[in-house]
Amino acid sequence: MKKIKLSVERCKGCYLCVANCKPQALSISDVTNGKGVKVVQVDEEKCVQCGSCYAMCPDLVFEIL
Repeated sequence: MKKIKLSVERCKGCYLCVANCKPQALSISDVTNGKGVKVVQVDEEKCVQCGSCYAMCPDLVFEIL
């Protein structure tokens, strides 16, 4: 099964990925990156590895392994 890897330091907080995640597997965490942005977290139980987060992210935060 595929996994989603996040490079949270790249996140600028646009949250396009969260808004476009149909299974609602993404949410905003309480963790901040070096830019002071609250980063995204993945609920692996809900994630179906559809790739919409990868496609929507302008900052290449997501990698599907």
